[in-house]
Amino acid sequence: MASQICVGIGRTRHQMMVAEHQALAQRGAELVELRVDYLSRSPDMKRLLAERPTPTIVTCRRLTDRGRFRGTEEERQTILRTAILTGADYVDIECDIAPQIRRYGKTKRIISHHDFEQTPDDLEEQYAKMCQLDADLVKIVTMANSAADCVRMLKLVENAKVPTVGFCMGEKGMLTRVLCGAYGSPFTYATFSKERELAPGQFSFDEMRKMFRYEQITRQTRLLGVLGDPVAHSLSPLLHNTLMRKANVDGVYLPLRVASSELNETLDAYSELGFTGYSATIPHKEAILQKYPLCDDFVRSIGAANTAYRDTAGHWACSNTDYQAALDAILSGLKPGESLSGKRVLILGAGGAAKAIGMAMQKSEAVIVVSSRTAKRAQALAEQIGGRAVTWENRGAEFVDILINCTPVGMHPNMNETPFPIHWMRDEMLVFDTIYTPERTLLIKEARDRGCATVTGVEMFIRQATAQFRLFTGLKLALDDVRTIFRRLISPVRHDDLLAEPEAAEGPAESDQASAT
Repeated sequence: MASQICVGIGRTRHQMMVAEHQALAQRGAELVELRVDYLSRSPDMKRLLAERPTPTIVTCRRLTDRGRFRGTEEERQTILRTAILTGADYVDIECDIAPQIRRYGKTKRIISHHDFEQTPDDLEEQYAKMCQLDADLVKIVTMANSAADCVRMLKLVENAKVPTVGFCMGEKGMLTRVLCGAYGSPFTYATFSKERELAPGQFSFDEMRKMFRYEQITRQTRLLGVLGDPVAHSLSPLLHNTLMRKANVDGVYLPLRVASSELNETLDAYSELGFTGYSATIPHKEAILQKYPLCDDFVRSIGAANTAYRDTAGHWACSNTDYQAALDAILSGLKPGESLSGKRVLILGAGGAAKAIGMAMQKSEAVIVVSSRTAKRAQALAEQIGGRAVTWENRGAEFVDILINCTPVGMHPNMNETPFPIHWMRDEMLVFDTIYTPERTLLIKEARDRGCATVTGVEMFIRQATAQFRLFTGLKLALDDVRTIFRRLISPVRHDDLLAEPEAAEGPAESDQASAT
């Protein structure tokens, strides 16, 4: 039986809880958790369970477990017993009170434990004790503080003797919520909507079911992801998962938050899970190349990569799809027939993206100026690409034809910031912002107000993602079709057809066995 998605409902009124349960059933939910600790008055179990449209878990979480029940512990345990007497399909019982809540009828016992601070060293020992508490299912959930915590949790689920729901909380643990089913978890948890998170790191029901295709993930599913810090803003999971669905690729692409100091240990840990490709974003574009140094001379000369993938021999290799994507995006903003030769270009930033774009500008014979908040990095990059550096404070004094922002200034959620105020801009200037979330950054908005030509980060994003997809899967997609798909995905109009399963292999994908992973 395929692993299911249990959707949690936490509302203060019985009427809304019942209505949302019905709505979830209509949307395809097969298992629902009623968080009765959210109710503003004592739960009416008969009302909640009498005409339930799906199997139901009743949970009443106490304050010490980050719940909302404010009554006495005796009252809380009475609620759980009432749920059992009323015939709930499952009741969630914390392991420390399991002996006090007796089995009755057909209600199944979920014996649970949550650790909101860590994944403890004695995880396996705690789990073994929980299995002795007359459990139909064990639920063990911990906070992930490292990638190794995620691996430990998934391995525990894989080797479980009792049916076990196990995953990690927090941003670092998000991948375990998606992968736990493939390791044997009977179900995972999701929230009703993105705005209604009930626990740290939860995805919504639609994200789990439509974007990640949770119920179809197996141990044979190709694992891909985007490495970054932050990473929640990234639209790469939405695009790559949609492209894989359209091309009938059995794969899942995950957001992976990784601090700069933890990259190597994270990649070592994830190797145990079988990942075959990564997109690298801020701040990992230089470090990923140090971890996986196999690359061509051109990538090595840039000194940064945005893609790591398994080559045909199974070795990790790095590539840089930013270079050509950025060059093509900038050229699309010039007038017909114009070239970059002799153009005065100011690059803001000196990280991985700036290195790739700077190299593209050098090979196009542009005149390059680099400015970064870290003067030493700006100077080093300027020397590498044959340009000159200016201090961050003096960046506005440069008379340039093209402005390129390679910093995160203006990226979600700091959308009211700009790296280059409007009063420094010129009418004839071309402004290119590599940020794509949001597409209309403050820099782009002010540039348009000033009458400048603009190119948004979306164009570069689409181009580099299309090239990455080929490295990850061996399939070559038509750029125009990827652009159309992405524009529809980010539009406010519903796009259920894009998230539906294809009836047969479709899309403009042609096999490229030389690049297949």
